[in-house]
Amino acid sequence: MNFRTPALIDSALRGRLVVSCQPVDRGPMDLDGIVVALAAAAIAGGAGGVRIESARRVAAVSRALDAPIIGIVKRDLADSPVRITPFLEDVAELAVAGADIIAVDATARPRPVSVAKLLEHIRSLGVLGMADCSNVEEALAAHQLGFDVVGTTLSGYVGGDIPAGPDIAFIRAISARMPRVMAEGRFNTPASAAAAIDAGAWSVTVGTAITRTEVVTGWFADALKA
Repeated sequence: MNFRTPALIDSALRGRLVVSCQPVDRGPMDLDGIVVALAAAAIAGGAGGVRIESARRVAAVSRALDAPIIGIVKRDLADSPVRITPFLEDVAELAVAGADIIAVDATARPRPVSVAKLLEHIRSLGVLGMADCSNVEEALAAHQLGFDVVGTTLSGYVGGDIPAGPDIAFIRAISARMPRVMAEGRFNTPASAAAAIDAGAWSVTVGTAITRTEVVTGWFADALKA
């Protein structure tokens, strides 16, 4: 099913969980088949949609599941700190692969392609756009540009120490000013995800706590050592 309209994506994701199926890079679970299995397990467990990295894996998940897919491409660039879907060709490949929403880094940092041009290309391909932001100002700017979904994805990840918990204050500050705020970033417990909805989030994305086995195992192992 195609979920590429605001009405359809609202019916599928409002008030629900999105699972980011991105195993640890080069880890034992970093395989296409395992990503498809993780996505299927997430939907079977009650998630409304999934977030998938790379056009190849988006295509594989799209063939296997009838659920909304947020697609991204991650790159490590020599001349920019932006990692999430930095190029127009990334947008095009994700759209062809079957992403319903394409997420891009919308932070105010040096980048190879402007946020406005990325959104324009997303729109031209008939796909919904999501802005991954780090602060209120970026979120408001993304909303003004016309992004369908604005995420708190990069709060705490653009410099300095990474906070331990999610940025609930960020969600609360923007949720009354735009229709679809995706809470994302360090939502590692069911209680914190519920708190995001209480703060006004439209949907909540959880990744590490569900799909990065090595990291979660480390939490438990470290607690026992302590």
